[in-house]
Amino acid sequence: MTGPSIITNPGEVAPDEAVQIHGSARVEPDVKIFPSVRGSRLEVGPKCLLESFVVIRFVGGIGDIVIEEDTRIGSFGTLLSGHGIHLGKHILVAAGCTIAPVNHAYERRDVPIVQQGFMPSRGGVVVEDEAWIGGRCVLLDGTHIERGAIIAAGSVVRGRVPAYTIWGGVPARYIKDRP
Repeated sequence: MTGPSIITNPGEVAPDEAVQIHGSARVEPDVKIFPSVRGSRLEVGPKCLLESFVVIRFVGGIGDIVIEEDTRIGSFGTLLSGHGIHLGKHILVAAGCTIAPVNHAYERRDVPIVQQGFMPSRGGVVVEDEAWIGGRCVLLDGTHIERGAIIAAGSVVRGRVPAYTIWGGVPARYIKDRP
């Protein structure tokens, strides 16, 4: 789908390669998906759940958003495509999380920040299978959360989080290994 139209229900999605929502995925009626005008893709896999008031917006780059099987995005979550988001299988993203793999440029003082465009990619955001992202977390460009890791509620993450560890805080720091 091209243009600035808003998709609020998978039943409204025209046959198109840019937005693919698997038939077994559940997208609640008040989810807002703003399709890319730059050719980025959204792929929502089987048995996924996008809860009420999730917003998916393509901004600040040409990255795709891929959400694999049985991944759940909690109410009021925000996904900004930026340099790309890849969420693996069986992931829990709690309510109010923001995944934003994009940063505004700010180096020049003679040009307002809003006019400076965006910074180069730090690698997008990758969350591997079976991770749990607690409520109100923020995942920034360059985040890579490995398999089975847990991020405590309210954390801000950038960088690599090793598999089966628990991290929390602002910025997120190692707390302990998962039992």
